[in-house]
Amino acid sequence: MSEQTSADLRETVRERYAAAAVQVAGGGSGCCGPQAVEVDDTFGQALYGADDRDALPAEAVAASLGCGNPTAVAALNEGERVLDLGSGGGIDVLLSARRVGPTGKAYGLDMTEEMLALALANARKAGATNVEFLKGTIEAVPLPANTIDVVISNCVINLSTDKPAVFAETFRVLKPGGRIGISDVVADDHLSPGQRAERGDYVGCIAGALSFAEYRAGLEAAGFTHIDITPTHPVADGMHSAIVRATKPATGTGSEAGTMGACCGERR
Repeated sequence: MSEQTSADLRETVRERYAAAAVQVAGGGSGCCGPQAVEVDDTFGQALYGADDRDALPAEAVAASLGCGNPTAVAALNEGERVLDLGSGGGIDVLLSARRVGPTGKAYGLDMTEEMLALALANARKAGATNVEFLKGTIEAVPLPANTIDVVISNCVINLSTDKPAVFAETFRVLKPGGRIGISDVVADDHLSPGQRAERGDYVGCIAGALSFAEYRAGLEAAGFTHIDITPTHPVADGMHSAIVRATKPATGTGSEAGTMGACCGERR
């Protein structure tokens, strides 16, 4: 993919999410893409429990555009530092902040000014004091290396046009022994990139999806171990919302990732 094409796709994604933020701020609800992807019980706020929804500002819930609930699978602990890649209106950051408590911290990273403004407003309404929202891209995380315990993300990595950079940056910022708990769209291995594109577009959260094998290979190449990719529900023919878990080795650089990760086959 050329640099110009990549830049154009990123701008298309930014414009759509900016529009969603403006819509929510004006009293509407967010959406995840054009009509090719329907927003029903496979995307958005329906994937969160009533207790979680009721504890947050309505705007944070309305702005949920993801395909899962990463905070429910990341097993967050008191005092941990969490980073949400593509934090949008802040729903997963605010839920993470509640789970890690006052001794922990939750960061949200987003490239869209409108979403960042919405997230900051939601944090103020929620009274969350252990959160921080950062402007930037998930391919170049503006945080030091080895500072984060857990990285989460909700249906955002599939939108990136440079997923190897995302995996490398995620590995970099994690502390040794740190982990990821990600919800993302993943494609069946037999689907070609063209077939994936037929099922949606980048803004619709589908066309950029990696296959199960590609996702595993990308994480292994970055150095992750104990990789597990578990589909949860279909979002289109041959496309699934999936929970992705992996670990940064506690010692070393992760060059042994291929041997350790190979024992954990994807659950299909």
